[in-house]
Amino acid sequence: MTTQIDMFEDGDDGGAMLLVELLHSTSLVLIKKLSNNDRDWAQLSNKHQAGVYIPPAQRESGFFPPLVGKDRADGGAAIRECFFRTEWPQVDVVREKIRLVHYTSKGPETHMTGVPKPAFATLSPASFLVMGRHVTDGVPVYRCLTIDSASADALLLTDTLGLPADFVAGIFEPAAALAAERDAILDFAGRAIEAWLAGGIAAFAGDNAALPSTAVLARMAREKYLAGHGLTTLDPWAIERPGDAVREISRTIEWELFREFQRRERAIMLVRTILGDTPSDVTAAGVIRSLIDNIGEVDRLMLSASQQRKSRAGYSFEHQIEAMLVAGDVPFEKQVVMDAKKRPDFILPSLARFATPVPEAANGLILSAKTTLRERWKQVQREMTGGDLFLATVDESIAANAIEDMASLGIVLVVPETLRESRSTEYVRHANVIGFDGFFRDELRGRRMAKWV
Repeated sequence: MTTQIDMFEDGDDGGAMLLVELLHSTSLVLIKKLSNNDRDWAQLSNKHQAGVYIPPAQRESGFFPPLVGKDRADGGAAIRECFFRTEWPQVDVVREKIRLVHYTSKGPETHMTGVPKPAFATLSPASFLVMGRHVTDGVPVYRCLTIDSASADALLLTDTLGLPADFVAGIFEPAAALAAERDAILDFAGRAIEAWLAGGIAAFAGDNAALPSTAVLARMAREKYLAGHGLTTLDPWAIERPGDAVREISRTIEWELFREFQRRERAIMLVRTILGDTPSDVTAAGVIRSLIDNIGEVDRLMLSASQQRKSRAGYSFEHQIEAMLVAGDVPFEKQVVMDAKKRPDFILPSLARFATPVPEAANGLILSAKTTLRERWKQVQREMTGGDLFLATVDESIAANAIEDMASLGIVLVVPETLRESRSTEYVRHANVIGFDGFFRDELRGRRMAKWV
């Protein structure tokens, strides 16, 4: 069986990255977040779709060859189709005649068939299809990659093109996206160079380069969300879909704020790395020599963005949940030490009530917050100590078998409402998955809080 290669695996060529190469070599790229139907046909024996659905907006954008009507002897509803060549370097497959077909009797979406099964066979929920279009002698050829949502490649893709948390499908000009990010950094670098020429680069860096603490950045994002929605607090009882609010704040608003601070930080670090801290007579040759001497450091700075974001994302999610508990007057204790040095994120209503239940009162619970799960939920399991465990996450990539394993252990997943309803995730199929609205309104207000008092 053909296996899918790791795009970032070191090889004889020094570890060339297929995704980076595609984004730098093509003028247009189509990205689609795969629905369950788009990928599970390659994983389940009872599925027969064998392809990916392309939304009408992308079908009619000019990215694909125009659809041509197919003659039907039976006089049935019109069928429109086209054929084109695709290359799938991850699985070393070339398909000369991929078919894009629109059965007008079945609705607006178009089915892309003939795609290689191995490219989709191991993908997690909410993974991506990336198609780059190359035109040679007027004939389009499409280079295709599948990006697993649980991989670092997915973070690189979403960061590079600025895909929002609620992204579904779109067509992008990678050069424009890359140029916009570069220009934003260079614009601020111009201000940094002015400060360097004036002998004040160190003070300028102190005023502009420091990233706010995770708590401060979380508060800034929350305040921006509240102002935009005409709210004063993150009250879970007043917000119809509180999980979607937490997701928007932590995964969209705060990320944009973080990127702006990060651009400033990187611009100043680049200037200081190449020019130093002391003004001097600088020549073009001197700048080039310094750039060559420090090329490793420059590369490290430019490639560190995604990893830095990943390390801070969990704190953001936790801060917003805490703000929602406070705004809703939900009693809790945070990061208290339990037996065996366990430190769950939140214990409701208190460690004392959780450890020693009160007769006739509702049990306490543990609420753990994890931006991404993977195998980390097994660590959370150790926090249960016989009590109820609720695990909040915004991770879209959790497979059905992992959700079922959590259910067997009594773990209830709490996810944003949009993710629970999404056709790209596995959550809607499982009874141990609830939305934030269900957690606050049914689990807390409906079953527990009155009895805690």
